[in-house]
Amino acid sequence: MNPPWSEHQWQKSLSVAVSDPKELLALLNLDPNLLVESLCAAEEFKLRVPRGFIARMRKNDINDPLLMQVLPIGKELFSPVDYLADPLEEQTKNILPGLLHKYANRVLLITSGACAVHCRYCFRRQFDYSSNNPGRNGLVEVFDYIRSNPSVNEVILSGGDPLMVNDNYLSTLLGNIADICQIKRIRIHTRLPVVLPERITRGLIKALQTRLKVVVVIHANHPNEIDDSVATAMRTLQDSDITLFNQSVLLKGINDSATVLCDLSERLFSIGVLPYYLHLLDKIKGAAHFAVSKNKAKRIIQTLAATLPGYLVPKLVEERPGESAKTLVC
Repeated sequence: MNPPWSEHQWQKSLSVAVSDPKELLALLNLDPNLLVESLCAAEEFKLRVPRGFIARMRKNDINDPLLMQVLPIGKELFSPVDYLADPLEEQTKNILPGLLHKYANRVLLITSGACAVHCRYCFRRQFDYSSNNPGRNGLVEVFDYIRSNPSVNEVILSGGDPLMVNDNYLSTLLGNIADICQIKRIRIHTRLPVVLPERITRGLIKALQTRLKVVVVIHANHPNEIDDSVATAMRTLQDSDITLFNQSVLLKGINDSATVLCDLSERLFSIGVLPYYLHLLDKIKGAAHFAVSKNKAKRIIQTLAATLPGYLVPKLVEERPGESAKTLVC
């Protein structure tokens, strides 16, 4: 299936993404009195959201589940003491600029510090991207590090969002990784196919053609995020022999409901994506208002398991600093 979007359409869409809380509130017919606290929170972590994603939000509804993921609010300015700037202690695993080695047999490569959307619960919202840009010379060191660790057989492109880089850069990067004979898979963790499906272009598909098995893990939290454009993007990737998974974060007031998560799993499967992980919230400073208790999370996943076939039930996990893999909650 040929993607319907031109090579430059995604960049044009990205260039007109909304970054002003006043404009976002106006587009959705929301109370302008919300602006003061939204502007204050946006000073800590800027607003950014593509217009196509906004089009999926309900107007006149401050509790729209997509809006709640992106709108800066005053609650972000007040965090419990155990909500931290680096809750996963990633600094201790930041082996080289751009390289994190915190999991067994795989490494994460920070491919870009930019995102198309600024999710308010992002666990890297305070990550030091400026010192994690390896540059061309730094990538040589990264590849040498991987070669010197023969147990590493998978590279995960992370960020930010790795699909924010252009196709030529991505193609060169994947080619260099594929030249490391021990590497079997490349995994790409990205939100762009959901919030900016125009990114799935012919040029991107060409860049993803490599000897390596390519796995794309998208990030959708609510069934309303998935419209026809997202379905088209997923079909395009699937037709290119790319394995598709989804990971979600359990978020209070957004998807902390078995009904919502059942609908999400069914919607994902209908477009060729398997549910993968349901994450408990990482304790990042500014996101405490999204937290769902572990007991409630367990009840939700038990309901999912009793309702859905096993292949549609995501694994409920949390990430603990220092562990070599995600920890299953139940």
